Amino acid sequence: MQLKELASLLTVRRVVGDESIELTGIQTDSRKVAPGDLFICITGLSVDGHKFAEAAIGLGAAALIVERELDVPVPQLIVKDSRYAMAVVASHFYGYPSRELKVIGVTGTNGKTTTSYLLEKILRDQGHTTGLMGNIHIKVGDEFLVNHSTNTQEALELQRILRRMRDVGTEYCIMEVSSHGLALGRVKGTQFRTGIFTNLTQDHLDYHGTMEKYQAAKALLFSRMGNGFSAKPEERAFAVLNADDAASADFAEQTAAQVITYGIERQADVRAENIRVTAKGTEFRCVTFAGTTDFAMKLVGEFNVYNSLGAIAAALAEGIELERIKESLEGVASVEGRMEIVDEGQPFLVLVDYAHTPDGLENALTTIRQFAEGRVISVFGCGGDRDRRKRPLMGQVTAKYSDYLLVTSDNPRTEDPQQILEDIVPGIREAGFDEDSYELVVDRREAIHKAIRLAGPKDIVLIAGKGHETYQEIMGRKIDFDDRLVAKDAIRGRSI
Repeated sequence: MQLKELASLLTVRRVVGDESIELTGIQTDSRKVAPGDLFICITGLSVDGHKFAEAAIGLGAAALIVERELDVPVPQLIVKDSRYAMAVVASHFYGYPSRELKVIGVTGTNGKTTTSYLLEKILRDQGHTTGLMGNIHIKVGDEFLVNHSTNTQEALELQRILRRMRDVGTEYCIMEVSSHGLALGRVKGTQFRTGIFTNLTQDHLDYHGTMEKYQAAKALLFSRMGNGFSAKPEERAFAVLNADDAASADFAEQTAAQVITYGIERQADVRAENIRVTAKGTEFRCVTFAGTTDFAMKLVGEFNVYNSLGAIAAALAEGIELERIKESLEGVASVEGRMEIVDEGQPFLVLVDYAHTPDGLENALTTIRQFAEGRVISVFGCGGDRDRRKRPLMGQVTAKYSDYLLVTSDNPRTEDPQQILEDIVPGIREAGFDEDSYELVVDRREAIHKAIRLAGPKDIVLIAGKGHETYQEIMGRKIDFDDRLVAKDAIRGRSI
């Protein structure tokens, strides 16, 4: 593909050099450039890609996309916004793959991974070929790729993955869509069939600044959907919204997609009634626009009822019968790192959960309180280089529902882990928690081992914050660490 073909996609642009140059690939990471590639200089939050232009040329970059003209010996496509240009040229270079797929985006503070997992299983059980782009992994055909980021991929990588999915025959791609991904335009150029909204609670304010801006970022998924109507079912768009979350009213106003609501407290198109939560699962009656049936799921907690309802609503929009949906969901034993049981035969329950926000912790702990017979011992922390304002809130909510707390490191990143723990303490004190019932243990492994040693028969140990993650980020390094494996070692090391 020639540079002039890509340049023709942008109205306001300037080309310096030979625009007939042939390009064989596109990169934004100078270390991955191969001869013949187009290198896009992205102005990021902390790194300016223009500084790596010469390194890219040294590896064989044939041309550049830049926001300012550089003194280099290769053709340059000069644009106003290289990130936007990346989304445009990536979509074209990879043949607009989202037009050939049914892309379902899931956004919200909590529940994205579980909702995505449940919906993917429903579709797969009905014989559809599915792809998944989520926090835990990326699934392309039968291949599972490690996702090295908890955020939505940059537009170039995203379009590349969508093309790979389509080339192996994928029909549906279920994608977790982060607020960062929306705000930074990473999903621009992606055509969504359905958008699912889970909930909106405090998180990522280190980036967005205010809850209003955070909500506005989430709204972008729905405001860009479904502005054209069609008599063809395959061309329709759907906005699946949580009726019990106030933000849904705003999203419903901003979208032209057909709105399908779900919920528990308010009237909704898909609603759960008669909910019963136990340590072994959750039962509820599901009342929908397409029928009513009773569910008996192995997943625990009211928050998982919400996750299930979102998946049910999206599946109904695809014409899948409610009884078939029921069969799929009742077969789900667990979702990796989401209220996942660690069982080594001990007389107490150990749960590992990804909860890393005040709302996520409250969901997990209120669920546990519904079936707890003994003490609730919580191990949790807060990530470094992230919103400090939520730290005391997490301490407060965990103290409210726990009998003993071990406050420890999560991913401290470049911050002093002891200081992060100290930031959590005011919330614990504000909850009126007994000072003899909590302690600060910087070393996460030590904290988990201590929680396991403290647990007695019928107690419940909740290890929160990292879930499926298999590492800790400490001072720019990723160190192998898996809460589940550490918990297993701790259980085996004590007298059961």
